[in-house]
Amino acid sequence: MRNPWATKMEQFTAFTADERTRLDTVLASRQQAFQAQEDIIADGAHSDYCHVLLTGLACRYKILPDGERQIMAFLVPGDLCDAEIFILKKMDHAVGTLTASTTAMIHSSEMRTLLREASPISEALWWGTMTDLGVLRERIIDQGRRDATERLAHLLYEMLVRYRVSGATETNAIDFPITQTDLADATGMTPSHVNRVLQRFREDGLIELRSRTLTIANPARLKSLAQFSAAYLHLDRTEAKDPSVFARAGDLISVP
Repeated sequence: MRNPWATKMEQFTAFTADERTRLDTVLASRQQAFQAQEDIIADGAHSDYCHVLLTGLACRYKILPDGERQIMAFLVPGDLCDAEIFILKKMDHAVGTLTASTTAMIHSSEMRTLLREASPISEALWWGTMTDLGVLRERIIDQGRRDATERLAHLLYEMLVRYRVSGATETNAIDFPITQTDLADATGMTPSHVNRVLQRFREDGLIELRSRTLTIANPARLKSLAQFSAAYLHLDRTEAKDPSVFARAGDLISVP
């Protein structure tokens, strides 16, 4: 199986053949399949394993006292779902699937070893944590400063960049089983408002959305509308135009 975790982390640093083999071995040792709408780890739960999303789509979410759901982040293949769980006694939010998904399960002892050693893998793991925090900060900016159009445009464009970075697509089309309710829970909008904005994007030729596939038909215009800057994703090697990784997302983040 393609290793989207290593592919994503190589945006930060190049791995040797031995390091890639080690990461492949870690992911292959134990895997778990989940159905759609199933928790990978529940709010308040503890696990001896960290989960890396290999296939499918998941999200970080919280159910509020009134039953409303807030999605804090969407997780794409290559994302580490719960790196903090072996440090914390219990999760302070849930990680759940939106589609049938597969995760690799990394035992806490193995994750401690990877994080504590002085190696490119350890540094890349910390880089991954920083990019996850960057994504969460953008959601705070969404709620505080971006209007509905900018908010949704930014999220869609970010998803395309992140799918490209993980190697899940090489085009401007991505799997998009995310419902309008999911988008509403992630953006603080109502589903009907999400519908109106998406319809306007379609009419303006910015996106196409068919059969659970989202195509960014005009990336340059959507990027401009979103006022998107990829600085928070810290795609160091792409920004430096490293020839081994630049093609993945370089055309999406380069300055016009």
